[in-house]
Amino acid sequence: MIARQKFIARATFAVIGAAIALIIGPNVAEANTEQVLYNFQGEPSGAQPNGGLIRDDKGNFYGTTYGGGTSNFGTIFQMKRGRVKTLFSFGNFTDNAQPTCKLIRDAAGNLYGSAGRTGVTSGVFKLTPQGAESVLHSFNGGRDGLGQVSDLVADAAGNLYGTTDGGGVRDSGTVFKLTPEGEETVLYSFRGGNDGGLPKNKDGMTLDAEGNLYGTTYMGGANNFGTIFKVTPSGQHTVLHSFGGLDGIRPYSGVVMDGAGNLYGTTQDGGSPDDGLVYQLTPEGTLNVLYTFTGGSDGGTSITGVILDRLGNLYGVTSSGGNSSLGTVYQITPEGTKTVLYNFLGFDAGDGSYPAAGLLMDSKGNLYGTTTSGGTTGNGTIFKVSNRVTN
Repeated sequence: MIARQKFIARATFAVIGAAIALIIGPNVAEANTEQVLYNFQGEPSGAQPNGGLIRDDKGNFYGTTYGGGTSNFGTIFQMKRGRVKTLFSFGNFTDNAQPTCKLIRDAAGNLYGSAGRTGVTSGVFKLTPQGAESVLHSFNGGRDGLGQVSDLVADAAGNLYGTTDGGGVRDSGTVFKLTPEGEETVLYSFRGGNDGGLPKNKDGMTLDAEGNLYGTTYMGGANNFGTIFKVTPSGQHTVLHSFGGLDGIRPYSGVVMDGAGNLYGTTQDGGSPDDGLVYQLTPEGTLNVLYTFTGGSDGGTSITGVILDRLGNLYGVTSSGGNSSLGTVYQITPEGTKTVLYNFLGFDAGDGSYPAAGLLMDSKGNLYGTTTSGGTTGNGTIFKVSNRVTN
């Protein structure tokens, strides 16, 4: 289960790669409404969706749940016209149970994802359109990686890329590449020192046109508060930024890139008063804090990344804070103006609580996501936030 240091007792917690993040969006948000599209039912259905959503060209959504299913080890699901169908129920840890990932879908309709937690067996799985699940790669706990696997990104050839937060030469995590056949190459092993350690990369790394990967580490760096890094296709690693406190601490999410090469992401902690922040890192290496969460009505504790619209507005969720302390959906303009688009109200309202995965945006600017709990059953929801905009 994903560690959420400030509220783990209250709740559980890349169509390919960074393309999901660069979607056409609205101009100025005026008013917003939230609609619960589905309430998860638990066993034998799914429960506790910790991963984000993806969408095919017919408008169907796909995702995973951490719990529920026939054996309560999680599911892979499809939502079509408001109805959720369980495509696969995980049965035990041999098929990498309890996924917390966002899926990837290839042109043939195969789904790929990751499962595994810190200190336990983990791997990457594949699900065919016919419902046959297979383990594409299992990490053996040695130099190839161990523990929590990040959300995946893919290149045009179908190779998959991700991180593990353990294993490698110093048990501080790895950046890996998997061929479509499941052959693994460790591109980089973190040492846990100035180069970083424990990469989480919720929502995945970013892959640029030259094949370079950009991501974050949760720890390590010059101040042991985490880093932003770059890894080339040949495995050359560069620290682009070491976090130090007011500029953020312990980034849990990955990063997204705009057309100018700026990177954007969030930190779980840091800033003032230590409730996390949203940042921009320029190609020249300057880190700009766009917004610092206060932990109050504006939200706090973000373990997910952000998405970008065509105007450079950022959208994301916080897993705590807001009017009911149950999380928010927010927008930040390129100038750093933040607007709370929706406050989750919790069990009495039935709208969901504690969102812990990034958002998906459609061509009209509507935002879609999941909450880990709440809804009418307490097992989590799929939600839509409709933006009423002036174009």
